[in-house]
Formats: sequence, C-alpha cells, structure tokens
Amino acid sequence: MAKTKELSKDVRDKIVDLHKAGMGYKTIAKQLGEKVTTVGAIIRKWKKHKRTLNLPRPGAPCKISPREVAMIMRTVRNQPRTTREDLVNDLKAAGTLVTKKTIGKTLRREGLKSCSARKVPLLKKAHIHARLKFANEHLNDSEDNWVKVLWSDETKMELFGINSTRHVWRRRNAAYDPKNTIPTVKHGGGNIMLCGCFSAKGTGQLHRIKGTMDGAMYCQILGENLLPSARALKMGRGWVFQHDNDPKHTAKATKEWLKKKHIKVLEWPSQSPDLNPIENLWRELKVRVAKRQPRNLNDLEKIYKEEWDKIPPEMCANLVANYKKCLTSVIANKGFATKY
Repeated sequence: MAKTKELSKDVRDKIVDLHKAGMGYKTIAKQLGEKVTTVGAIIRKWKKHKRTLNLPRPGAPCKISPREVAMIMRTVRNQPRTTREDLVNDLKAAGTLVTKKTIGKTLRREGLKSCSARKVPLLKKAHIHARLKFANEHLNDSEDNWVKVLWSDETKMELFGINSTRHVWRRRNAAYDPKNTIPTVKHGGGNIMLCGCFSAKGTGQLHRIKGTMDGAMYCQILGENLLPSARALKMGRGWVFQHDNDPKHTAKATKEWLKKKHIKVLEWPSQSPDLNPIENLWRELKVRVAKRQPRNLNDLEKIYKEEWDKIPPEMCANLVANYKKCLTSVIANKGFATKY
C-alpha cells in the first residue's frame, strides 16, 4: 500500500478550529474532503498533546548497544588516537558489524569530535614538576609584580609561513585562478630570527639576529636592545628580566653579564612557552605581517619592525593583567601544556 501524504499544518489547524466551533468529525471531514479517521486522529492528538504537528520520531534503532557504546568511549578516553577503523574492528570482534560512519555519529552524539592534535613541547616529569612549582609559587603574586617584568623571547619568522592558512572566496571551478592560489616555495621562502621584549607598558626594541647566536652575541644584543628598551619603557628600579633556559641564556658569560649589570632574572621553568605572554604577541605580529604580503627577507624585517611598533600598549597591559589565568590553567592541567 502506498504511503499517504501528510496533511499540512494549516489543514490540521483548520480541523482543530472547526472542532472548537462545535462541528462533528463527519461534518469536518466532508467540508475539507478528508477521511473521518484522519480528522479524528488529528483532534485526539490535539486534545492529548496540545499540538497538531507530528511528535518527534525515534528513528531507526541504534546498531550499537549501550554496553558497546560504553566500551567505545572507554577505549577513546584511554587512547584518544584510536581510529574509527580500529573501533569498527573492535566491535566486529564482539559480533557487531557497523561502518566507520556509524562510529563517527556515535562519538559525536557522545560529545566528541575529531580534531587535529595540538603540537606542544615534550614535557618530562622534571619539567611538569618545575611548571607546577612556578605556578603555585607565583599564583598569588599581585599584578604590580608582573608589571615590573620585562618579558623576552626569540622567534623564527618565515617569508610565506602563515600564508598557508588563508582562505579565499571563490566559485566552484575557479580553484586555480591565480587570485585564488597561494604560491609556495621550499623552506617557506627563507626566514629571519627576531629577538624582542615587552612589558605591561608596551613593546621594546625588535632585533634581527644574523648568523648563529652564541653567548657573546646574546650579551651584545642585551646591551644594545634590552637596556635601551627598559629605559624607554620606564621600568624603573627593581624590574625583573624574563628569558627561557636556552643554553645561550644560561651560559656563564650571560650570567656574569646580567650580574654585572645588576639585572634580576626571573627563575623560569624549562619547556614553558605557554607561560610566556610574548607568544601571544608573536602570533598577533605574524597575522599582521602576513596581511601586508612581504616580498623578500629585507621587506619582511622592515614590515615586522613597523607592525611591532604599532602593537598598542593596551594589548600588552591586558596580557600582563590576565597573567594569573595562565598560572591557573597550568595548575588545572596538572603541569601539562596549556593554550597560549
């Protein structure tokens, strides 16, 4: 028997309105040209549920039993890198045949989705312990303490590095229109190394590192850029210098130079870029520079310095003001890596 067409909402509402007006089932059916049984079913549904539209339907029964769903969730919770094919094989061994599509729907229904794994520094137990110690020791530090810190870091900037993440608006058959493509070159078209610093009052000087940097070169960079930056930012007395535990930073020559200049250094846990707010400025800087599309490495350096100087002091102040959240996140994640 062929499936009958469902009545529209307007017709169903009209049936209910006529019933409210006192008309009987047969009269309503005759006036609207519908079956008496259909009219009766719609009115009974309205009396019971106060609605004329169909109730939500359960759909096809799930092929995976609740016990098997629990098994899948336990597997994924213990081994997040488990593939859908692995789960299909696990269920097949248990006597249930399903497709990868069914596995995907089940996981999404349970609140999971497939995402790219984040790349983070390799953390050993000593690193995790040091990160937790740093976060707990400084968790209750006042904002005034962080205002005195001059944060620093080095970063590599590729000529075409960030362009690979861009999106374009295009028509279906215009994928290879030159306007819709991004030229790629080997090794990102070359790169430059930059060293910079900032405080709650704004950004300091940005220096391009040429050649291989050793302890002697690092001390020279500090003398030519760090000290002038501290004066320009009016850090005042008692300011604290932050840098990571790169071998050049912890070299004997570097320590002696810092001691000679009476610069206090913030004790820093290794493998902790997520605790350094300058990482947020590097990301902001890369986005700004990519929009200007530098053509060569000299152009890249020029644009980076221009955009670095344009970063508003308010952004720097906000990063420092919210630094406690970084510490809280590390503690909440038991010392493991967190979002910058």
